[in-house]
Amino acid sequence: MAERVDAVLREDRAPGFHGLVVMRGGEVVLERYGAGIDHRLGDSLGHVEFGRDTLHDLRSVSKSVVALLYGIALDEGLVPEPRAGLVEQFPEYPDLVADRERTHLTIEHALTMTLGLDWDESAPYTSPANSEIAMELAPDRYRYVLERPVVEEAGKRWLYCGGATALIGGLIARGAGRPLEEYAATALFEPLGITAFEWSKGGHGVVSAAAGLRLRPIDLAAIGQLVLDGGRGIVPAEWIQEMLRPRVKIDDSVEYGYQWYLIDGKRPHVKGMGNGGQQVLVLPAEELVVAVTAGEYDGHAPSSPALIEAVLAE
Repeated sequence: MAERVDAVLREDRAPGFHGLVVMRGGEVVLERYGAGIDHRLGDSLGHVEFGRDTLHDLRSVSKSVVALLYGIALDEGLVPEPRAGLVEQFPEYPDLVADRERTHLTIEHALTMTLGLDWDESAPYTSPANSEIAMELAPDRYRYVLERPVVEEAGKRWLYCGGATALIGGLIARGAGRPLEEYAATALFEPLGITAFEWSKGGHGVVSAAAGLRLRPIDLAAIGQLVLDGGRGIVPAEWIQEMLRPRVKIDDSVEYGYQWYLIDGKRPHVKGMGNGGQQVLVLPAEELVVAVTAGEYDGHAPSSPALIEAVLAE
């Protein structure tokens, strides 16, 4: 494996490569780090020499971590069951709560990104034409999501939606009575031995649940290992099973659970993915976890495919 990975890096077949951690059977079997221009969400960090202790944007892998946090909060009685009504959790918007078009929406629709609301993240994440950026620019991010026009029946079609994760993060923070990042620190990160992290905030002074988490790659791998191990009592095993149960089809080989992608095929696995080439893959049958960080943000070809192929080659 190491020789294959080193060949990919030496031949520059992983543009924007920043970090790779591979775990097998719970042990780190390979680590590699690179260097290059990086950003913290929209802010340039300049040229960075990456190493084991360098924090890195997870971008939308943050969503998969938020799903784990929801499971912990649910077990602690801090948040409603996924089948509970969604809009009614935000009583400060009585007009939306009373809107019959929205009464059928559930928290599960947010967890599975099947809200049926108008949402478009196809524009770059620097443009207000992108719905997630527009949400952060709006006076109230939660109202912005919940009042989007209803365009189809909820629960029928997966549509990528950072606003859905923002709602989930908001429910966790409200239930816990403290900011999402503080709850994450004590409920998930500290039990895993993760002591260094950042969670970037949006214009409202609230962390971006959908994209703002920053971890070391080795700690991202630890998150993957936690999933592989069935939660280890930190996250309830029942929630891990529910989180990774196929809920909606994305294409012929990819389905979606609760904020995690489920990949069918010769090497079945689950993964979290983020803009720029961020990935964490969990292959239960092989006791394998792969974490990749990269800097090919906003529409560039991701660096991870060649690395993933090198790791998984038989």
